[in-house]
Amino acid sequence: MSQISLTFPDGNARSYEAGVSAAEVAASIAPSLAKKAISATLDGAHWDLQWPITQDAKIAINTLQDDAPALELIRHDLAHIMARAVQEIWPDVKVTIGPVRDHGWFYDFDRAEPFTPEDLGAIEAKMREIINARDPVKTEVWAREDAVKYYEANNEPYKIELINRIPAGEDLRMYWHGDWQDLCRGPHLQHTGQVPADAFKLTHVAGAYWLGDSTRPMLQRIYGVAFKSKRDLNAHMTMLEEAAKRDHRKLGREMDLFHMQEEAPGQVFWHPNGWTIYTELQDYMRRKQRADGYVEVNTPQVVNRKLWEASGHWENYQEHMFIVEVDEDHAREKTVNALKPMNCPCHVQIFNQGVKSYRDLPLRMAEFGSCSRYEPSGALHGIMRVRGFTQDDAHIFCTEDQIESETKKFIEFLAGIYTDLGFHDWRVKLSTRPEKRIGSEESWDRTEAALGNACRAAGYDFTINEGEGAFYGPKLEFVLTDAIGRDWQCGTLQVDPNLPERLDADYVGSDGNRHRPIMLHRAVVGSFERFIGMLIENFAGKLPLWIAPRQVVVASIVSEADDYVREVVAKLTAAGIRAEADIRNEKINYKVREHSLGKVPYIFAIGAREVEERTVSVRRLGENRTTSVGIDEIIAELRTESTPPDLRG
Repeated sequence: MSQISLTFPDGNARSYEAGVSAAEVAASIAPSLAKKAISATLDGAHWDLQWPITQDAKIAINTLQDDAPALELIRHDLAHIMARAVQEIWPDVKVTIGPVRDHGWFYDFDRAEPFTPEDLGAIEAKMREIINARDPVKTEVWAREDAVKYYEANNEPYKIELINRIPAGEDLRMYWHGDWQDLCRGPHLQHTGQVPADAFKLTHVAGAYWLGDSTRPMLQRIYGVAFKSKRDLNAHMTMLEEAAKRDHRKLGREMDLFHMQEEAPGQVFWHPNGWTIYTELQDYMRRKQRADGYVEVNTPQVVNRKLWEASGHWENYQEHMFIVEVDEDHAREKTVNALKPMNCPCHVQIFNQGVKSYRDLPLRMAEFGSCSRYEPSGALHGIMRVRGFTQDDAHIFCTEDQIESETKKFIEFLAGIYTDLGFHDWRVKLSTRPEKRIGSEESWDRTEAALGNACRAAGYDFTINEGEGAFYGPKLEFVLTDAIGRDWQCGTLQVDPNLPERLDADYVGSDGNRHRPIMLHRAVVGSFERFIGMLIENFAGKLPLWIAPRQVVVASIVSEADDYVREVVAKLTAAGIRAEADIRNEKINYKVREHSLGKVPYIFAIGAREVEERTVSVRRLGENRTTSVGIDEIIAELRTESTPPDLRG
């Protein structure tokens, strides 16, 4: 039999017979490693211990100490173990698919009766029985006809449909967890006992259409979370509890910020308080952009399909667009338009007006562009996932030689904004060339290097998202971490030579010839709606004073203080502080509770003593004490705190 060479992380290589399994490789190194092994990494791919290795490769043996592969396998095996548990309790339930997702997994089931919270407890107990049984996990490759016959005999129609969707010639791999079997690409653990029995939890049940198609059967999706240890699980559950308290939909009601309703799905009705946050954030971004050399434009909401066809969006993005047909002067055919889902084609139209010279570049063009995209109703989520939104969108038209300097400048611009908005923990991901792409390898080499060099020059490390760039160019993604450890992908910078080519944009170079500009698509906050939702949740509604919609409430304790309350409100307002009076005939404790629930940063209580002394009793949000302060002194303090960060001295 032929020999292959396997190279280990320490650089040493060993020869093995072709077809050796990763488990056998582990055993050849040390029996203890074979016992602890969970999978291998072969030339960067995650590899099951049972799969044969038929060619020279770089190999590493993974154990439960290796976080990424360990968590993937634990969660994937738990999806199978859960499906097995469900079918052991209810043999008539039909199984479908169960992928790994953030922090856990889900599995979709076809069952006549809905699952209950009590059912989840019974499933968890059965899962622990299976884990404690330490049943071996085996894998086999089956012929397509054998797999179909097996699932026909076991009345599993969803599995048969999945087989029919697998391209002809591709192996069908079956995994056995004890006596229970599932169709799966793998990899999986060696036995069920490698799953930590105390580090998972089933969280909830939701409805889900088969394959996401609303015309297909409605299934029941059970979600679970899993980690390597009980401590990690407890930390995650605590985070979920905290996230529920911070839910922007709940706080949005309590703070009277916005609402949504059936007549406008996925669209936000901003109330005065919420709109104040929105406009303060937009005004701040407008000032920052102007200071950084951007020109602001505004482009149409409704654009003829001809532009979307020229840009390529009609072919590739039409399913996400809202189409508008208009009977133009009773023409024989209606004119077809679309609400714009993004601003970039329109910005090229502005660039194309008049002759541009290399001296005009870089040209930084910004728009607070209102966009509309069709999102399935099941994907909508408060103001975080909507159909109508506004972006802090901008496009930088530049030469290829300017990509690095403009990217560095943008990273520094973005970093200052994130710091001002209270996000100090964020990271950068560089998405590189995908398998299907346009452009020369030399061009990809240059643009990827330019983005990486810009990150380093700006003082930021980055991770590589291999193959995740667009077909026309690489991109940077900026991921924020909020106060409770959740990640949010916000800012982006995308290198695009494609759209200027499609829309015939050019400039006159120093050589007198016409050249195509490079277009850098960039955003910092992205969607204002989503970012405001993030702000609300990050600060648990206790927003920094400059962006808080209601900064001060001045509340009377006795009716005799009403005139002084009005006077204090007038002084605060004159100082540029958002203040309102509460002179209702209610007890002060009632007023304090109500305004604290509404997350008002400062409550000034005024009674007879305060009127006499010309002071106010100040209660800060989250504190259970009050401080007596002179009105001029507190106004001076609040004037500084309420000033947007870019306007402070």
